[in-house]
Parts: sequence; C-alpha cells; structure tokens
Amino acid sequence: LIRYKLDRKDLILALGGGVVGDMAGFAAATYLRGIDFVQIPTTLLSCTDSSIGGKTGVDLDEFKNMVGAFHMPRLVYMNLSTLQSLSAREFASGMGEVLKHGLIKDAAYYEWLINHFSEINDRDIPSLRYMIQRSCEIKRDVVEKDPTEQGERALLNFGHTIGHAIEKYMDFTLKHGECVALGMIAACYISYRREQLTTEEFYEIRDMFMPFFLPLTLPDDADAYKILEYTKSDKKMQSGKIRFILLKDVGCACIDTTVTDEEMLQGIRQLIINDEGE
Repeated sequence: LIRYKLDRKDLILALGGGVVGDMAGFAAATYLRGIDFVQIPTTLLSCTDSSIGGKTGVDLDEFKNMVGAFHMPRLVYMNLSTLQSLSAREFASGMGEVLKHGLIKDAAYYEWLINHFSEINDRDIPSLRYMIQRSCEIKRDVVEKDPTEQGERALLNFGHTIGHAIEKYMDFTLKHGECVALGMIAACYISYRREQLTTEEFYEIRDMFMPFFLPLTLPDDADAYKILEYTKSDKKMQSGKIRFILLKDVGCACIDTTVTDEEMLQGIRQLIINDEGE
C-alpha cells in the first residue's frame, strides 16, 4: 500500500473468501489509521458470515484471529454465480454458519433450511438468494445492536469455542464451517445435559447437519483433553471465563459463563467415535 502510495481517499477491494476479506479488512483498518474497503465475497461462508459485521483479523502463532480490528466495509457486493464454482465441501462449510443463524435466532428459518436442503444443495439461485438474504439480515440485526461484541453479538460465536479448538487440533485439515458444525453439536449436547434441550431435540439438531454433508463426529483416536486445552486460548474469555453459547431452544441462544471444563469435555467426547469417557 505504501509502495503504491495509496491515500485516505483510496479503498481496498477484498475479492475472495473469508481469509481474503479478513486480511484486506485488517489492512484497511490499520493503514493510515483506517481507509475504506469493499467486500466482494465469493464463497458461501463469506457471503453469509465473514463479510458482514466489520470483524477483521489475522492469526498470531497458534491463536486464531488474535490480532484484528472492527472496521465496517463501505459496501458488500455479492454475485451469486460465484457460488456455482465452489467445491461440494467448500459449499458445505458455508452451510455450517448458515445453520447457526437459524439455530440461534430464527426457528422458522431453521425449518425452512431443513425443508429446502435439496434445492440448497443443488444451488438453486432463488433458494440461495433467500437463504443468503435471511442469514445476512440475522447477522445485521445482531451487529447493529452490539457492533463491538460487548454483549449479544457473542451469540454469533455459537459453536466456535469448541469449533476453533477442533480446527487447531486437526491442524486445519477440516474447514471452518465443518469445525463450527462439530462445535455446535458439542454445545447442543451440553445444553441437553443441562435439560435445556430434550433428547429428541438434541438428536434432531445433530442429524440435520447430515443432509448438508457436514461432519457429525471426530476420528475415534481424537484426544478430547487436547481439544479442551485448546479452548483455553479462546479470545472470547472475560475475567478468565469463557462466554459459552448454549441453546435454550431452536431459535433461542444464550450466553453462559458457568460452563465447566467437565461439561466441555463431555461435549467433545460425544463427538468422538468409541470414546469411553463419561
């Protein structure tokens, strides 16, 4: 940016997925103490999540998104034809964040997603247009109330505490949305053990990830204790306590700072095939 002599009237275009948007946004936030940037997301995950809300950041060593800034884009432009170019796995990863929006804020939207999984997986443009619009509306409504994540915006981190730990444990061989899906299953299991969800509700939520080709389990040799250890680097901690997101019901999430290591361990073990721990 310095070499090309950009000034405060210039802007940066972020054309690509979430990593491109994060890096370009962070550069825009810090160069000359802040210049404009435009998000042009080309993946489902960036269209429905990372391009909205002004979070920018980069990883620092093993810590995910530890260095960053809140810097709203001047514009977000989406061309849905780019989604046709995505691999099946990349598209499925984006669905992890989409399903999260329904689970935390809109039960009717969640039901719509389940009932339209075939059209969504076929990448039917009218279905994608509605889905992306609704997910963006949900995230916008949350961000407008709490732009710098002092309160309600933390709900958008549903599935991310354990999800980020899994992402790191698996050495990033799983995609972000896949890890978030696993993190949501673990969080729902904790909610179930606290009797906030019934047994039937837990299994219905878990199984609905399957039609969207998202994982339900980890390898049977996964180390639950190591994954738990990785949650300790969670940047959402306040006064040494993790602001964990649980479900009270489909469409209704809550922030909880009382989730114990043992509860998280139970949630992680539930993901591991043949794990014998209680």
